[in-house]
This record gives sequence, C-alpha cells and structure tokens, in this order.
Amino acid sequence: MRAGLDLDEATALRARQNPLRVLDDKRPSMQALLADAPLMMDHLCDSCREHFDSVRGVLDALGVGYVLNPRMVRGLDYYTRTTFEFVHPGLGAQSGMGGGGRYDGLMAELGGQSLSGIGFGIGVDRTLLAAQAEKVQVGTLSRCEVYGVPMGGQASLRLAALAGELRRAGIRTDMAYGGRALKTAMKAADASGARVALVVGERELESDTVVVRNLTSGEQKPCPSGDVVTAVRAVLEG
Repeated sequence: MRAGLDLDEATALRARQNPLRVLDDKRPSMQALLADAPLMMDHLCDSCREHFDSVRGVLDALGVGYVLNPRMVRGLDYYTRTTFEFVHPGLGAQSGMGGGGRYDGLMAELGGQSLSGIGFGIGVDRTLLAAQAEKVQVGTLSRCEVYGVPMGGQASLRLAALAGELRRAGIRTDMAYGGRALKTAMKAADASGARVALVVGERELESDTVVVRNLTSGEQKPCPSGDVVTAVRAVLEG
C-alpha cells in the first residue's frame, strides 16, 4: 500500500492484514485516495505472470469472453493468484452469478497436504435465470460422455479448445487437469463414466490429430482435430 495514505484505524488494520482488501472499500473518499495506487497486474512476479498468461490462453482457446479487472477483490483472504467472477448481461443490474479463485496453501493450513486448489460459489437462481435468458434447457443428465487426457501443457490447451467445441455441440465433456500421468488420467476417465477418451501428446500435436479411444471396446484410432465432433458422435451413437 502506498505510504502516506490517511487511513482510519480499522482500514489501516485491514491493510496490514491484507492490503488488497482496501481496494474493495466502496467509500468515495477511499476510492479517491486509491485512484493512483499501483495496479497488481503491473507488478506480477515471473511465475505469476506465466500462470496468468496460461489462464488467459485457455480462455482464449475456449472462446470465453472476459474483462480484466485489476481492482477486483474477493471477500476471502486466502485466495492466491487469479480470482474471477461470472456475470451475465441478461440479469439486469444484478448481473453477478458467482465467483471464486485459486488458493494455494489453504489445505496445509487446515492440517492437510500442501496442494493447490480452486473453488467458487454460484447462485443457483441466477444461473437458472441466465440459462433461461440463453434459451438453454436445464437437463437432468449429469453423466460425462467424453474425457480428455492431455500429455503436457500444450496438449492441455489443445484439449481445452476441443472440449469447448464438443460442449457447444451438446456433448458432455470433461478433462484431466494438473499434469496427471497417462495411467492416472485414464483411470479418471473410467471413473467419470465417459464412453470416449481423447488423448493428445507430442505426436498428436505435431500431426494436428487426436487419439479417439472407445472406452467400452478399447478400440482407438487417430483423428484429425477438425473431425473430432464427428468421430465422437460416431462412437456415442454406434
């Protein structure tokens, strides 16, 4: 926090505990004081910048529109790196649907393993109103049909884009995250209930293909990335 700000006692205490929370102060007098405060995005360390760029890369690959808000503050103090909010223009003045963020170290603080995490809260009523505005019918099926298994960071980006394409085609799709080994990711694919696994590694990246594996029969074959929706439908409808 920039030195010399005239903070009241409660705000000064909040700044010592978590400087970012001061940015969430809605009082006009405080907003005026913060008008020239440095922006977090201009002072990221190398690893945080790399992580933030990777998050934006996946969103771009999925075609998800977003607005960067360098002054957004979530209400919980344990968030690290990226935080986010979901909004929908069809909800009027109360456009917020929910939000969350990443938290590293929280599990260890609670006595568990030192693992990264991500979480969010979402308003069910606003989500249903947003679905209604989009003319999307909320179904009762929750079963995953396709599960992506990426081998490496670039493969994750490729599969994230393909997952978005499959979802837009009405095919329920999930994928492995966190750099899982092939064997572990395939176990997750089986546990998801999916009938099709999509595997992308270095060879597939070079040839712009995807391995489409029928998890029921065990049969698999390479498929051009542009034909994945057709190939998956053939397995699901076969």
